[in-house]
Amino acid sequence: MTGRGEVTTGPLPIGQFVQLVKQTVTRDPLFKNQALKGEVTQWKQYASGHTYFSLRDQEGQMRAVIWKGRCAIDPSIKEGSEVIILASIDLYVLRGEIQLNVERIEPVSVLGELEKTKRLLVEQLRKEGELDRLRQPIPALPQHIAIITGAGSAALADMQRLIENRWPGLRRTVIGVLVQGPRATEEIVRGLAAARRLSNPDIAKRRGEPPVDLVIVGRGGGSPEDLWAFNLEPVARAIIASPVPIVSAVGHESDVLVSDLVADLRASTPSDAIERVVPVLPELHYLLDEFEERLGVASRRQIHDSKQRLSILHARLRVAPMAGLNRAKANVLTLSSRIKVSTQRILGLQSARLAHFEASLSAIHPQRVLERGYSMTQTSDGTVLSSIDGLKIGQNIILNFADGSADAEIKKTQLNEGAK
Repeated sequence: MTGRGEVTTGPLPIGQFVQLVKQTVTRDPLFKNQALKGEVTQWKQYASGHTYFSLRDQEGQMRAVIWKGRCAIDPSIKEGSEVIILASIDLYVLRGEIQLNVERIEPVSVLGELEKTKRLLVEQLRKEGELDRLRQPIPALPQHIAIITGAGSAALADMQRLIENRWPGLRRTVIGVLVQGPRATEEIVRGLAAARRLSNPDIAKRRGEPPVDLVIVGRGGGSPEDLWAFNLEPVARAIIASPVPIVSAVGHESDVLVSDLVADLRASTPSDAIERVVPVLPELHYLLDEFEERLGVASRRQIHDSKQRLSILHARLRVAPMAGLNRAKANVLTLSSRIKVSTQRILGLQSARLAHFEASLSAIHPQRVLERGYSMTQTSDGTVLSSIDGLKIGQNIILNFADGSADAEIKKTQLNEGAK
């Protein structure tokens, strides 16, 4: 096989390819928990409890299945009914057929307007940036959890049991509210306000307990109408305004509500919320013991390494003085040699300069001049005469020669021609 899509390792078995397609489509969040609308055709309910049908409109259709016990089916749904379903893509490998696994199905008359309201709210929150805002971190070791759910509900019982199993005695406050019906929205908002007050350090101090640092709000599964309070704006706004992190734990994994989209953490079920935010105390003790052991090993290793470095430094200090003296001695000898050479060089230069000066001085000494046949004339008081100016007739002078001197008397003076 050749061409642009050339295969070099042989053709891929079709079964493997279908498996790859299945993994691709089932893992993509785009194909999970989608709300879809259409007309029911080929509606068949089998004795096994499974229901098969197709969902179609004027532009296309797709096979769908409702597995036994997966969701309640309104008895009014039949061939030709217009419905809204919540479903995820799946692929039946043996036939290579794509189908919808349905989690919820309701007639449009029931869900149509509600779903429209939900989508408008989600779009509004997205435009405001609330869906993309920075989420508050969940505390690693919560000190006080507020649980907002139905008082006496199975969901609350499951959460209480899990908390006691994981961290016996963990501080928690249950705020019982209505979670379905016409007053549910008001009740959930009231519960969130109560949790916000309990998160105030001053109020918590007066109550003698740590402030609430984590809130779980939710309920167990039910029909879309039962869960609808968690899709309404007052609940969403109250969650966004919370000063402490909020976990939304509503219904089953397939239920995606507005509270899930705005909360700091979405849990698929109330039980999942506890498993995600409450540590297992024995595991913490084990980790602490392990950290303590690691810390001890690291400390002992560091002490051992420090002792080794200290021993090396001590040995170097004992050797260092002799090494230092030897280096100093060598430096002194080197400097002494340099000074000696430098001194000799300087003395030689100075001697040469002195000899030069001596020769120059000797050449211009008056005695040398006299030895060349010249004489020096002085007055009787020793003043050297360089001109006849000031000489008088009859004045006594002294004539100096190389080998002696003679007294003389001025008989006559005469200026040279041109002299002034």
